[in-house]
Amino acid sequence: MRKFYLILAMTVPLAAGGCVTRTATDLAALPFKATGKVVDWSTTSSSEADRNYARRVAYERAQDRRMAERHCRAFPEDCAY
Repeated sequence: MRKFYLILAMTVPLAAGGCVTRTATDLAALPFKATGKVVDWSTTSSSEADRNYARRVAYERAQDRRMAERHCRAFPEDCAY
């Protein structure tokens, strides 16, 4: 009976060694991956900043154009067509 437990005790780590090692590695890397995600979510990349700037400029230009059109409708003598 002792031989059986001894053989079992020796073979189980060999059979599950890859799983245990992989799980331990994943658990050790988890805080670094989570930190990377938080930093990625909390910062703005240069392409996102450029896209947001372009949207803001386009909105302001459209707003200026609408105001000029309203002014021209109200005071046509001020506008040169």
